[in-house]
Amino acid sequence: MIDTIETHRRSSSFWLSARAKAVAPADAVAGILSRTNLFIHGAAATPTPLIEAMAARRDLEAVRLYHLHTAGPAPFADPGREREFLSNSLFVGAPLRPAIAAGRADFVPIFLSDIPGLFTSGMIELDAALLQLSPPDEHGLCSLGTSADAAKAAADTARIVIAEINEQMPRTHGNNVVPFSRVHAFIATDRPLHEHKASPETPVEARIGEIVAGLIENGSTLQMGIGGIPDAVLLRLKDKRDLGVHTEMFSDRVIDLVESGAVTNRYKAVGQGRITTSFINGTRRLFDFVDDNPLVMFYPCDWTNDTSIIRQNPKVVAINSAIQIDLTGQVCADSIGHRIYSGIGGQMDFIRGAALSPGGKAVIALPSTACKGTVSRIVLQLEAGSGVVTTRGHVHWVATEYGAVNLHGRSLRERGEALISIAHPDFRAGLRKELASVRHFTPLG
Repeated sequence: MIDTIETHRRSSSFWLSARAKAVAPADAVAGILSRTNLFIHGAAATPTPLIEAMAARRDLEAVRLYHLHTAGPAPFADPGREREFLSNSLFVGAPLRPAIAAGRADFVPIFLSDIPGLFTSGMIELDAALLQLSPPDEHGLCSLGTSADAAKAAADTARIVIAEINEQMPRTHGNNVVPFSRVHAFIATDRPLHEHKASPETPVEARIGEIVAGLIENGSTLQMGIGGIPDAVLLRLKDKRDLGVHTEMFSDRVIDLVESGAVTNRYKAVGQGRITTSFINGTRRLFDFVDDNPLVMFYPCDWTNDTSIIRQNPKVVAINSAIQIDLTGQVCADSIGHRIYSGIGGQMDFIRGAALSPGGKAVIALPSTACKGTVSRIVLQLEAGSGVVTTRGHVHWVATEYGAVNLHGRSLRERGEALISIAHPDFRAGLRKELASVRHFTPLG
């Protein structure tokens, strides 16, 4: 027996009948035309067979692609395909970084909460959407599975929907339904989703995890991203009580907190008793956890990341990362100088939402150094070309392996001194000298 989600979820009679209408990947993408706008589902839901079939065509010109971070190969951004496809990343993942750096692809700086509105407003008119869906149920309804994010808006507004209907795509709950009647052409697959496996924890991540976990109170509502630092924090929350989760995404570590009883969602004001998310990224364990699980609700990112929604929950703790932070509190999280690394994403949405939440804490967490300890991430000024994702007016808590400081309401002098106190010791003296050279502070007292 094939080890898939389908082995414990009976196929609906609707799907058993409809599956006969599946076509080959080349036939499914035949409806894509030159000089049109196309959305591509992302993260674990990346419809790789459809992408490969589209890229195998050599008759297309000037197709504009819009997507969040994708997983797996991105042949549309290979050298020599520039006249055929222009990829526009709304958040950049590893497959597109080289193409963006080389000028073969582009990046759109935008809040995650604003992305669905690009499509629903008609600012970007989508001619087609490539989606990966769960098989339809008895009512003829598919789900967007692991990623509702901007895919729901794309599914609702695109002129045609081309789908990979995958037996192994979990059926998820929430505002993420796509009627099978909305699908114009589809392929039927039974393949594993793209997985993101956690890397071993480093000592620096472990220490940051301890520090940030110490800021989290019982009854807090969590937002966290993916990566070593969020995982390190989550690992240290099993003794907390009645935590809630309202986030744009989560990964495998949240399951441990549910199973330990730390996450109950009891005190959430929005989605009480349930985990609320826009997408997930992790392993097969995570995909099985969300499959037909009514305690996990998926919503488009213009709802999950709406500050007016976020702020209603109590004690929201937003944990986000940074590449650099300057001594005034400006946070660069999307680029290394001019080189685009990720995107704005939901950092500002949740930093502001947490700050407005009763008892909330907005946290930027980062290692104190980069390049094997040779470069400080806390700097006098951001590297030329760096994007300011969180402004110095929005920043609150900043944590490194040397401690956590709250910059909210502090002067430039106080901010500089506070950030230097959590910089790596090797760089503190130099930072103090640089700060004095530009601020000309006179010592008090």
